[in-house]
Amino acid sequence: MTEAESIFWQIAKSKGLGEKCRRQYIIGEYIVDFFFRQSMVIVEIDGDYHFTEEQQIKDKERQEWLEQQGYKVLRFTNDQVMYDTDKTIDIIKNNIQIHEK
Repeated sequence: MTEAESIFWQIAKSKGLGEKCRRQYIIGEYIVDFFFRQSMVIVEIDGDYHFTEEQQIKDKERQEWLEQQGYKVLRFTNDQVMYDTDKTIDIIKNNIQIHEK
């Protein structure tokens, strides 16, 4: 795990955000960083390589497929998770509540 993923996992594990979170979860042919199954919310934490043109195309295709399956995909940069943690967590909590079934 990256430092940002480790920070997020420390918060999210054991229902730290109000819902069980799974890490490195397989959905279709993809492995998502973090997955809240009950609300169908996926959290992706992107490092620098996600900002290359090639990776952005792959990420867009991947996200579109996941959304077509009914998932909500939230993307954050490593910096957002590490340096604006409270805001990042608030956004995730709000989306979990909105998408709960």
